Amino acid sequence: MTQPSHLHPERLFPASEPARSIARDLYPAVRDLPLISPHGHTDPSWFAQNGRFASPTALFLTPDHYVLRMLKSRGISYDALGIPRKDGQWFEPDQRKAWRLFAENYYLFAGTPSKTWVDHSLHAVFGITEELSGATADSIFDAIDAKLGTPELLPRAILERFKVEVIATTEFALDPLVHHQSMADQGLIGQVRTTYRPDDVTDPSRPAIVDNLKKFGDLTGEDISKWDGLINAHRKRREYFRRFGAVATDHGVPTANTADLPLVEKQALLDKVLAGKHDAHDAELFRAQMMTEMALLSVEDGMVMQIHAGSRRNTDPLLFTERGADLGADIPGPTDYVGGMKALLSRCGNEPNLKLIMFVLDETTYARELAPMAGYWPSLMIGPPWWFHDSPQGIRRYLDQVVETAGFYNLAGFNDDTRALLSIPARHDVWRREVCGFLANWVAEHRLSKSSAEDIARHLSYQAAKDAYKLK
Repeated sequence: MTQPSHLHPERLFPASEPARSIARDLYPAVRDLPLISPHGHTDPSWFAQNGRFASPTALFLTPDHYVLRMLKSRGISYDALGIPRKDGQWFEPDQRKAWRLFAENYYLFAGTPSKTWVDHSLHAVFGITEELSGATADSIFDAIDAKLGTPELLPRAILERFKVEVIATTEFALDPLVHHQSMADQGLIGQVRTTYRPDDVTDPSRPAIVDNLKKFGDLTGEDISKWDGLINAHRKRREYFRRFGAVATDHGVPTANTADLPLVEKQALLDKVLAGKHDAHDAELFRAQMMTEMALLSVEDGMVMQIHAGSRRNTDPLLFTERGADLGADIPGPTDYVGGMKALLSRCGNEPNLKLIMFVLDETTYARELAPMAGYWPSLMIGPPWWFHDSPQGIRRYLDQVVETAGFYNLAGFNDDTRALLSIPARHDVWRREVCGFLANWVAEHRLSKSSAEDIARHLSYQAAKDAYKLK
């Protein structure tokens, strides 16, 4: 068996000297640092129940929309990949058959970060050095499956093995947090934390928004028909999430728009939403106002605010109807941060207790908007390259465009934003290698000393995320 060339020990380092040697020297300082994973979408039941993963497909295929969307692009059906339908109609239940289909089409992932992550996981976790393909599908499936029942491959053991110091899951406002309650009883809250994502009660474009708001009022004992009651319901729910380790809120919004309306207009907008008489303009204005309200609550309680803007979500209506959200049919869109966030920043951008992390899908805004904004507003930090840009080239573009204006210390470090557990160490390793490569070029150009570069590499690989998310 031969190790895939993609896993060369000096992979992703600069191709030319002296930068290559400098990166090689910097990397050991960050390679084994603990992992801080303060934002992601792993399943909290994995950690609460600590059970065996059902199969290799449950680990690598079914939770990973990065993988699913590529296979879909080549005409491979989600039925054949074993992705359940909402109505319970037929889908491929044979996990080995679905795995073979994945393996036979693994060549499609050449050049993508998904291949980087899967190759890394197969090698680092299972000791597999063969290339995944139709010819090796069964042997690799069996090798993974045989290890899934061992104690070292249980979810909590994986966290310990890769020194995951903190991992945050993400739950909606109406989530009962039963798995986090279980983890609290087991003393696990701290290493595993929840994150407050109120989109289910702040986004009027959701079909169930009226029912959701009513449930929100029942859950919190607040009269959500009044604007002040609605905000107090969020105040109470945020407090509840903090009992289970939450240090941050998260907001998946199509734009970065914010608003600061007078109370009478806010109430009129809420009345329209509760009556189900709102249109797309009303929905956007409601979301925009809620962004400012969430920032004001963060000023009160100190929770870090994350804005994930600029994704046009669930663009395939058939997929959404058949199987639900977050299965790969999301596309980035242009985003106006300066104009969009003006109302929020005018209201509370100078508040010392506000920390707001911006995640960017519109790369054209890096140097034009995001870096200058983070380089001025004390409340703003730039989140790491996200989603479609969490890749070697994406990280290079990001660092190249933001650092000279925002500096290194207005960056929020790295988080992996993943649903696939084993991709976490792989993603962090790519970030650390790219940071070392970027800094190595600066050292080679005599823009930084080697000792300064090592300090910055450690910061961006570990401490920056702890600082950004106020983790002790």
